[in-house]
Amino acid sequence: MFAQHHAMLAWQSAQRFEVDLEGARKASKLSVHDFERSDRKISPEQYLKMLQYLARQSHSSDTSFILGQHMLPGHYGSASQALLYAKNLRQALQILVQFQTVLCPLMTPRVKEENGQVILYWMDHWGAPEMLPFLVEMHMTAVTAMCRWLSEQRLPWRYCFNRSRARHIEQHQVHLGRDLRFDCYLDAMIIPAEFLDTPWPRANTVTAELAIAQATSTALHEPPAQSIIPQLYDYLARNLRCEPSLEKAAQHFDCSIATFKRHLARHGTHFQAELDQVRTHMALYLFHFQSMDNEGVAAYLGFHDATNFRRSFKRWTGQTPSLLRLALE
Repeated sequence: MFAQHHAMLAWQSAQRFEVDLEGARKASKLSVHDFERSDRKISPEQYLKMLQYLARQSHSSDTSFILGQHMLPGHYGSASQALLYAKNLRQALQILVQFQTVLCPLMTPRVKEENGQVILYWMDHWGAPEMLPFLVEMHMTAVTAMCRWLSEQRLPWRYCFNRSRARHIEQHQVHLGRDLRFDCYLDAMIIPAEFLDTPWPRANTVTAELAIAQATSTALHEPPAQSIIPQLYDYLARNLRCEPSLEKAAQHFDCSIATFKRHLARHGTHFQAELDQVRTHMALYLFHFQSMDNEGVAAYLGFHDATNFRRSFKRWTGQTPSLLRLALE
């Protein structure tokens, strides 16, 4: 999927924040005419370059939040229409995940429901580690604002960030709320499952189903641009208990080890970092949703004893399991 309308939103914001448009065009290798021609396809990489320029040049602490306010449901064809008429939060999250490359091409949303809670967590899709705080703020704001509009109420999201406490915390509080947790090693939004099936006032089941069918058909005929990052995450998650390795992963993706390393390097990452992230996410999931102790998580992840697991966990996150469990409570 190309990022035409996403880039248009960023372009309009560049004008609003009085950012040098010529500089934005050069940074993203675009021209004004690229937004006017239906045959011109703007790639996610170009969209990312524009956001990077905006983040550097806007000199405003709320740029990411303002972009997020206008992002969803958006004007991205049938996928946006499906979101607009979703019957409830459950269906909206399903649509967001199913059509993620259309609705949020730079990040990958994942949803889990366990023990009366729903967790929506976000991961880098194209490899922009230095932009992650900006992108996370933008996407969390987008979902928060969309849900508030479509449900006609402020849903009680809890926000977890894989970063230290933000310097401009007031912007998070204004656009997201006050239930904010930092140093969580996971970028996630958590909400009680009881809000999943509450009917939304704007819902139109027939229209939503037709839009989903159309968006699905479009995706089949126009395959979206894919990044290896979320595909590798899924592969590692499925094989986490089978001692995944660089060699096995390269073989799975049908390429040499050297080529596989280059693919990951192009996205600003490497195999061990991705494996450590999957292990961290799984450990947090088992701690938070399955109420496992160190011994249980260590056994699940294939460690011989809890001591080795604690040592590895601290290497992955810089914290002990007990301290990080407290941050998520």
